Amino acid sequence: MDGPIAADFSEFVRARTPALLRTAFLLTGDRHLAEDLVQDALARTHRALRKLADEGHFEAYTRTAMYHLHVSRWRRRRFAESLDSDLLDRADPVRDHSARVDLQVSLHQALARLTPRQRTVLVLRYFEDRTEAEAAAQLSCSIGTVKSQTSKALSRLRAIAPDLIGSSAAEGAAR
Repeated sequence: MDGPIAADFSEFVRARTPALLRTAFLLTGDRHLAEDLVQDALARTHRALRKLADEGHFEAYTRTAMYHLHVSRWRRRRFAESLDSDLLDRADPVRDHSARVDLQVSLHQALARLTPRQRTVLVLRYFEDRTEAEAAAQLSCSIGTVKSQTSKALSRLRAIAPDLIGSSAAEGAAR
């Protein structure tokens, strides 16, 4: 597809891929799986360009496709997950960021020990700052399911990583 729609989509891909990759990494816990997830979601968005041309909702469509693809993958198969530290923030290599890096590693390890569904709900609720209703709509489930999965995930995080509790930097480390 050529023309202004394709140009707008190309610009969207260039501008938003890093943010999409961060979200996908939080969902999957693996850099390579995150890249695959974003690529598949962008391919779906590209196939739907004619539908999106009027409203230009590339971001919303891509993120929804990403969440649906992720849910479909963890429903289909179970696989071992590993974390890759390549996506950790490297804003200023001169300053000592060891405390922040330690917190990020602890948070990523704790998230990796959650079920994919619990991790997805936490990413939607706290990283993407979605309401319970929005998260339920994204995951095609009830609000009660989002509430229960959030509660279970937070309880499990408290048990897995008590050192993250009360850490004001925990939220910032996830971003």
